[in-house]
Amino acid sequence: MSEAILSRNFNIPDAHKLSVAEPRGAYETARKVIGALKPEEVTNTVLASNLRGLGGAGFPTGKKWQFIPKDSKKPVYLVINADEGEPGTCKDRYILEKDPHQLIEGILISAYAIGSHKAYIYIRGEYVLPYRNLQSAVDEAYAKGYLGKSVFGSGYAMDLVVHRGAGAYICGEETSLLNSLEGKRGYPRLKPPFPAIVGLFGCPTIINNVETIACVPHILKNGAAWFTALGSPGNGGTHLFSVSGHVEKPGVYELPMGVPLRDLIYKYAGGVKGGRALKAVIPGGMSAKILKADEIDVKMDYDGLKAAGTMLGSAGVMVMDETVCMVKMLYYATKFFSHESCGQCSPCREGTGWAHKLVTRIYRGEGSVKDLDTLLTIARNMEGRTICVFADAAAWPIQSYITKFRAEFEDYIVSGRGKAVAAELEAAGAHAH
Repeated sequence: MSEAILSRNFNIPDAHKLSVAEPRGAYETARKVIGALKPEEVTNTVLASNLRGLGGAGFPTGKKWQFIPKDSKKPVYLVINADEGEPGTCKDRYILEKDPHQLIEGILISAYAIGSHKAYIYIRGEYVLPYRNLQSAVDEAYAKGYLGKSVFGSGYAMDLVVHRGAGAYICGEETSLLNSLEGKRGYPRLKPPFPAIVGLFGCPTIINNVETIACVPHILKNGAAWFTALGSPGNGGTHLFSVSGHVEKPGVYELPMGVPLRDLIYKYAGGVKGGRALKAVIPGGMSAKILKADEIDVKMDYDGLKAAGTMLGSAGVMVMDETVCMVKMLYYATKFFSHESCGQCSPCREGTGWAHKLVTRIYRGEGSVKDLDTLLTIARNMEGRTICVFADAAAWPIQSYITKFRAEFEDYIVSGRGKAVAAELEAAGAHAH
């Protein structure tokens, strides 16, 4: 396994406390950067490092920072997206819970680079222990003067607010998150204008993921060339991969960007549990298009998975063995997206509902083979027709599951296996609709 960078403190007892984190190097880099380097020097270093947004989009971080207007008379905000709600993903949770001072140091350096004096961390409401440890770390940083009116006595002022979400998956979308922070309904906003121009409270705003910002102190400490060399071309550094499902050793693995998916499963996660055959893998959270067992010789970075017709997304790797029913998997995927659609856009609101009803019909043994083509039509009519990419994310599992496992879906329908499922659901008092 590669050298631990982001995860180096995960197994250190009480590393979330300043008394443990500081002797292990916390805030050393921020002390050297703030006031000593020009903000544009920090931004240029991050840009040269090939750090890309590690929340899903993969946009170059330094380039995003450069979008902040130079002559803005309005305050500039930094917002950290800690609303980790993508099924199969738990990487940010470990940073928040086990090493929050790493994140706070990254926020200090990043805010300094973009000229911000106030930052917000929007954390998933269900993350109870991560929230407690994070808020405690923020309080410790204020008490030591690492946050407040004069950070490290430098004269640079920085305030940090931790804001808890209320459980809406859609608020992981950056503009929905901004509306929620402002006390509004978590609806996505039309873009342009982009948040870097008109963001939180109508002011220039940079929104970055937890893991992305946690990388920043390490880049400034060791240099852009060092970080670039850790990863693959155009994808600098390491990544925290959440590996779950039918593997011998599920967990969060820090590995170089571009690590082969086959190695991630068989070398690091111990292979398929019980020695069974691999059937499929979701490489980047529930939204990502599925890969069959013969498609796992791909590099786990943004470019490699895009070339394979899927995406790295949140790096939530879900491994499925030969026993998995793909109809059942799609049932749960459509159920999730139908429940979590904010309802603002008709193609998404109606499409996710229709899709779930049709898949439920198939799952309960009441569907027909024609329903498969109807589902593909619904998915096609959802793509690219809404304000945000939620509808696309809901459409991709439908398209990839049915396209790659069409024979299994048809056999399920024709064989009538769903009748037994319906009986089980009724016996359990479940309501699938």
